[in-house]
Amino acid sequence: MAFLLGFTRIVDAFNEGIGKLIRWLVLAAVLISAGNAIARKAFNIGSNAYLEVQWYLFAAVFMLGAGYAFLHNVHVRIDFVSSRLSKRTNAVIDALGIVVFLIPLCLILIVLSWPFFVNAWNTGEMSSNAGGLIRWPAYLLIPVGFGILLAQALSELIKRIAFLRGVIPEPMTVAAEKTVEELLAEELAAEGDKKPAEGR
Repeated sequence: MAFLLGFTRIVDAFNEGIGKLIRWLVLAAVLISAGNAIARKAFNIGSNAYLEVQWYLFAAVFMLGAGYAFLHNVHVRIDFVSSRLSKRTNAVIDALGIVVFLIPLCLILIVLSWPFFVNAWNTGEMSSNAGGLIRWPAYLLIPVGFGILLAQALSELIKRIAFLRGVIPEPMTVAAEKTVEELLAEELAAEGDKKPAEGR
């Protein structure tokens, strides 16, 4: 189990790094999108390549970020049900879901998407749009993204099993840091509470 938990630490650290990279991809997509829109509206110039770069970056954020989302337990789950169950029951349900659904799904999609990438690589497939980009980077995102998600699924499965065996504390709860918006809302609420008190 110690070896397997070492594997989880490596995968988790890798996906933390991916999460940091994704922030820059989002920034790049926003800047390219804004620059392209300004160039089109203000100077009546533009390029399909810039539009496709936006799509590639957008796809990269979602495909590469799935493992990061799973690591931080921010994927979609039915909180109404899971909040009423014990931590052990949730761990068992998670483990079964990972084994029965997530791992097979990742393997199937990796196997099915790989030939699309290989074919695009071998043929030098290009976008059908004038001035468009090569297609293989977009196709490569699919098997790579699901490969990263598969690695994180194995990591989460190991952690669930380790928790059920009493080796580690409960791994599902993530101590969420407050966002800037939440902090601002708390400050505004506190200011609002002060004003009626001062007016008395």
